Amino acid sequence: MTTTSGFKWALKTFAFGIPVGVTFIDVFGYVAKVEGHSMQPLLNPDHHHYNSKRKCDYVFLYNWPIITNSFDSIEKGEVIALVSPRDPKQRLIKRVVGLGGDIVETKGYFKKRIEIPPGHCWVEGDNHGHSLDSNVFGPVALGLIKSKATCIVWPPKRMGFLKPTEV
Repeated sequence: MTTTSGFKWALKTFAFGIPVGVTFIDVFGYVAKVEGHSMQPLLNPDHHHYNSKRKCDYVFLYNWPIITNSFDSIEKGEVIALVSPRDPKQRLIKRVVGLGGDIVETKGYFKKRIEIPPGHCWVEGDNHGHSLDSNVFGPVALGLIKSKATCIVWPPKRMGFLKPTEV
């Protein structure tokens, strides 16, 4: 292989690989680092604010049900990734506690009980004392949900699927 043909091969590979990779990430999903305490003990159980070595979990975020507008596939108890209603640059990982039509007992919201409007859900962190969630900003529009967290992929000793829990 000459230098010119090697360059052409690399250019073709790059030109083909980038769009395929981006499409895979957009359609299927990607791995994301989970930071913070809001989903403890499910995620980041060894992450302590006083520990200088941050031990964070990495999860696979599955996009397909969301990009196909299959919001009816979202179930109570699932862990999802969503755009923060307060800061569109921030992504949050929370548990779905209620869906449209459900009545939810809140934890610090200005109403003790709230009926979730259609097209919305109620999300909470598992660690209620350290979570920016619906108890702060109220029901979340389903359109802000970007993916489902389906499994922990890192660290190896914690690998496994995230199953919906009863809420």
